[in-house]
Amino acid sequence: MTTACGLDCYDACKIVLEEDTFPKMTGDASHPVGNGALCALLNKSIHEAARIESPRIEGQDVSMDEAMLAVADAFKHKTSLLWRGSGNMGVMQEVTNLFMESVEGSLTKGSLCDGSGNAGIINGRGINKTLPLEQIAKADTVVVWGRNVTVTNSHIMPYLEGKKIVVIDPVKTDIAKKADFHLQIQPRTDYYTAIMLARFVFMEDSEDTEWLDEFAPEHEDFYDYTREHRIKAILEYIGTDLGEMGRVLNYLRHQKVVFLVGAGVQKYSTGASVLHAIDSLAATLGLFGKEGCGVSYFGDSQLGFVNPFDVQCNRVSKVVTDFSAFDTVLVQGGNPAESMPDCTRVKEELEKVENLIYFGLYENETSKRAKIVIPAKNFFEKEDVRLSYGHQYVEKMNKVMDSDIGISEYDFTKYLFASFGLAGLESEEYYIDAWLTQCKKQGEQHISPAYEACPYEEGFGEDGDDEFEFIEDYDDNFVNTKRFTKYRKTSTNKKVDETYWLLSPKSRKALNTQFRREDKVQVHPEAGYTEGERVRLSSAYGEHDFIVKHNEDIRLGSVVITSNTLGLNTLTPPIISEEGESACYQEVKVTIEKLEKAQE
Repeated sequence: MTTACGLDCYDACKIVLEEDTFPKMTGDASHPVGNGALCALLNKSIHEAARIESPRIEGQDVSMDEAMLAVADAFKHKTSLLWRGSGNMGVMQEVTNLFMESVEGSLTKGSLCDGSGNAGIINGRGINKTLPLEQIAKADTVVVWGRNVTVTNSHIMPYLEGKKIVVIDPVKTDIAKKADFHLQIQPRTDYYTAIMLARFVFMEDSEDTEWLDEFAPEHEDFYDYTREHRIKAILEYIGTDLGEMGRVLNYLRHQKVVFLVGAGVQKYSTGASVLHAIDSLAATLGLFGKEGCGVSYFGDSQLGFVNPFDVQCNRVSKVVTDFSAFDTVLVQGGNPAESMPDCTRVKEELEKVENLIYFGLYENETSKRAKIVIPAKNFFEKEDVRLSYGHQYVEKMNKVMDSDIGISEYDFTKYLFASFGLAGLESEEYYIDAWLTQCKKQGEQHISPAYEACPYEEGFGEDGDDEFEFIEDYDDNFVNTKRFTKYRKTSTNKKVDETYWLLSPKSRKALNTQFRREDKVQVHPEAGYTEGERVRLSSAYGEHDFIVKHNEDIRLGSVVITSNTLGLNTLTPPIISEEGESACYQEVKVTIEKLEKAQE
């Protein structure tokens, strides 16, 4: 029997189970992505995490019927909101949209993850097509840019074998340690890095003029735009020099190059500009529509599908949600009390909601605040379909075990439709088939209907007859904003920056706030803090205490707090990106105050 992993990951692995062997399982060695292996989160963490087993009302265990009756009563209030997380990436998670539309409830818009970068891609290409894995396999050089592939999509590693690897990242990640060259830039300088590299490509006459004339004829204007950027000052700001930039260029000239770009580069107000600049660099090199070339980011997994759960509802920001404006809030598969930026404000908002409903698998900071708690089925216990934002393959998520715990999203919706006397909900099988029948087929393998072997080969835009649009402006005053900077004066009256860039990458041991939690802040050993001592980090938005962990792989002037760390989002800003309606977790600098040493 086979199924697929529903965890939030590029890989979306296919799983093989022998009869009656669950939870013992293996990856499908014949599948193009899984490589026959499964990650520790799927093999171990998901089975060890303590689940919510009983529904609750006001802290008391009740039957599922009692709890669902209370949910139905809660939705009879005037205003309601569904806030959905990414605890399960199956398409059937969205079936609850149909109920929200029927009761004139609200949904969210925007993203806590990748929306800003996606907006930048749309600005240049007009449409965000997924780069197929086989094109990565055909590359000569792979540039891993702000993407820690050994943590976030480890199954891509076989596709990198035999390639020249360049890593651009403020942190010396595991892949950076194995790379041919690591350009360790300052945080939040990815835009300038891309623009400088593009300028040097033009200066050396290494641009692909033939391709540019056909698909991006405004390239001379883009060259003029890059020349508006001062080389010496910007290289100093990036934290690099001409020699290092030259080394990067050696791997880009006249090569088949793929850029693997991660979410880290765009967790800023100007994140759209970063992806647009990286795409513009790739266009300068002529890397679109050719074998072994391209830019891989988070692809639009639903591109080409007609989504049966696409509804017309009022939508509010997912990034800075005003929860207290609603009588009833349903949190489905998420933990906004810890995963949203400026979580002190979020917790205050959630506590003002009259009817807060948590519908999920695990106890967390949101479930503890909820008036009604509904345990969910995990993805082994129900039918679903898994799309991927990292590749073109679509998998049927087959139910592989029965459980008395929880309720599926479909049955949850079915109950509410019946309670309200609503019509129009189709069978679960109908919706599963609605997704699968839209797919292309390669033998027995389902493929996204938007799959193209070589994306943008004919051109850009939805119809493939548009030109590539280069970035042409960038307005950013972050560095000069006093709110983010704190100085002290030395004995020579020189101002010294006492703030640290906050980086918040994924953890190998968790998926955001799912599974294992941490309490560490990683600092460079030369920063002046002792391993194990307690420190208080503060930003313009809040403060929290952490335990120091040394990490010589990060730059001086930066700190790393992984996304599964308790208290991280007391420090992060409640602001929305300039484009893409996205969270800006790294648009912040922090100060560090020493406290007493941690107890052993």
